Amino acid sequence: MARPQGPALVDHHCHSVVAAELTDDALAGLLTESDRPPAPGCSPFDSALGLAVRRWCPPVLGLPAHAPAADYLARRRELGAAEAAGRLLAAAGLDTCLVDTGLTTAAGHPLLPPAELAEATGASVREVVRSESVAETVACGAADWPRAVAQALGSAAAGAVAVKSVLAYRHGLAAPAERPATAAVVAAAGAHLRAGRVRLTDPVLLHHLLWTAVDVCAELGLPLQLHTGFGDPDLTLHRADPSLLTDFVRAAEPSGVPLVLLHGYPYHRQAAWLAQAFPTVYTDLGLTTSYTGPRAAAVLGEMLELAPFGKMLFSTDAYGLPELYLVGTCQFRYGLGALLAAWRADGACSAADAERLTRSVAADNARRLYAL
Repeated sequence: MARPQGPALVDHHCHSVVAAELTDDALAGLLTESDRPPAPGCSPFDSALGLAVRRWCPPVLGLPAHAPAADYLARRRELGAAEAAGRLLAAAGLDTCLVDTGLTTAAGHPLLPPAELAEATGASVREVVRSESVAETVACGAADWPRAVAQALGSAAAGAVAVKSVLAYRHGLAAPAERPATAAVVAAAGAHLRAGRVRLTDPVLLHHLLWTAVDVCAELGLPLQLHTGFGDPDLTLHRADPSLLTDFVRAAEPSGVPLVLLHGYPYHRQAAWLAQAFPTVYTDLGLTTSYTGPRAAAVLGEMLELAPFGKMLFSTDAYGLPELYLVGTCQFRYGLGALLAAWRADGACSAADAERLTRSVAADNARRLYAL
């Protein structure tokens, strides 16, 4: 299949996909950030994201655009999961994928290992290490916890292109500017270990881990990605407002570590402001461009009101479904193209400006930031 026309795309934040056969309900369940069953009479296909899936994916599987969901699902079963996934991933036309390996399953099935994802997409695949996932594997005593976590994260990140934090999910983004005192970290580690918990939720340990990630990234020359904005019900939305990071951003600025704010919506304008105000901050819209469907161009425009063009990055945040890779790339190409066409028609930019902005956001900014 021919690769799509347009600039090369570097997907700077995504996850792997399931290649196994899925039930219709399981597949539809991956079209929402909710981890609950839909309300009676509702389907995840009846959403802005569902419209986008039905717009871009059916033609790749041999159906007309906007084919009914039932027809699409039947055709997918007819082709088989592996064939459908291969077609959808190839059609996305990605050059490089930076994959967060902190998630390993979706809908109860394992995700493709990075090497198999690379083969299926035809893209170069590099790893993004999730700090919380690494910290949760560390086995040590409380007194040794700070050293052991730093060592484990440093070792895990040595071959990666970035480290990621999901602090927004675990406690919220209101991280204090001060590093937690060692005595407080050891005490919190002791309580955590005595409780026998695996999931890291203690704010002292999370904030220590965030600063540990800064130290590791500074030593290795890596960016630090942070989830911001909407996600599944595991987070509390107002605590995921990226502006809550402002004190931390100021405190971390001397380290020189780039802080990459992922997704942002509905706080994408706050993320854009942070990228405009602080040299170390970068941002993207991620899965927002997919989830907002027909409004993708408008939301891209809202972010580009303030975000410097050299600080904005493309990502799909695709997870579980190969459809989300294709939808993410198509929504971005179409949305940004429509936005810049309107800018040109209004005399706001030249054709050369539009072409340069597109190349920057699509790939060049990520290549520079991640030293690809």
